[in-house]
Amino acid sequence: MSEVMVFAENNGERIHPVSYELLGKGRELTDKLEGDLSATLLSGEQLPAEELVYRGADRVYRGTDPALSEPVETSYKEALVSLISEVNPEVILIGATNFGRSLAPRIAMALDTSLTADCTGLDIDEEKNFVQIRPAFSGNILAHIKSRTSPQLATVRYKEFAEADRNEEREGEVVEVKVKISREGAEKVKIIEEKRGRRVNLEDAEVVVAGGRGLKKESDMQLVEDLADTFGGKVGASRPLVDDGWIEREHQVGYSGKRVKPGIYIACGISGQSQHLAGMKESDTIIAINNDPSAPIFEYADYGLVGNLYEIVPELIRQLKEGN
Repeated sequence: MSEVMVFAENNGERIHPVSYELLGKGRELTDKLEGDLSATLLSGEQLPAEELVYRGADRVYRGTDPALSEPVETSYKEALVSLISEVNPEVILIGATNFGRSLAPRIAMALDTSLTADCTGLDIDEEKNFVQIRPAFSGNILAHIKSRTSPQLATVRYKEFAEADRNEEREGEVVEVKVKISREGAEKVKIIEEKRGRRVNLEDAEVVVAGGRGLKKESDMQLVEDLADTFGGKVGASRPLVDDGWIEREHQVGYSGKRVKPGIYIACGISGQSQHLAGMKESDTIIAINNDPSAPIFEYADYGLVGNLYEIVPELIRQLKEGN
């Protein structure tokens, strides 16, 4: 029987929401394959596996080892490769998080199998082939990829699919597995000091205000930040501003950045090239501010303001603060 396996990424306390999205999509795939849906929960200390069952997993492989207390890819790779070799799933899904993007190619290399990265769609065709869909050529086309190797491994972007519905009446099997990590391998990486920068969680923001090439100088990003603060939102940016060093890459929205689906997305001085649109066009409400009435962004905008952003944004902030 075909098995689709989801890697349940966690920080030792909380399972990453992308895991629930993958379980939702994984259920669709297994229904077409007439197979089983499993989840793999690895951590330094034992975590409750029931939540993954409630979200649709038929089986949860739970493994615990002190070496998995830290997000070290080499340790997780060893543990997963050992389990995958025993279980032999047909499809493996991993979230395209920072950790997942680093972990997945290591697994693929160890298993001598293919990897399709940053998928935005997954399907099973009429011949029961696993189809991996991802943007190509800066998002201008969608490539449909079928792998000849087994198992088939794909990373999937966060916020691409809806989370699986939670049902506490669902029943599933929790399988305790012995984690296999060589002590030598676990000691190859040692965390000496952990430093955290300013974390920007654009994917979960209800309001995103993004700046683009319409800004004349780096200090003008303050306008975007002020508007975001007025809404209680987060600051985003198009790729050119990130490439120029005006803002950290964590703020980049687009095909090579983050994909966001906020309730409100405000694009300030962004023309709307396909690379950027790929990351925000599914926002609930899009508001575009641009002095070029023919800018592509207006084709996707629910509301368009044609004019000088240096006049429009301050006035918008003023009216919002006054409650108009």
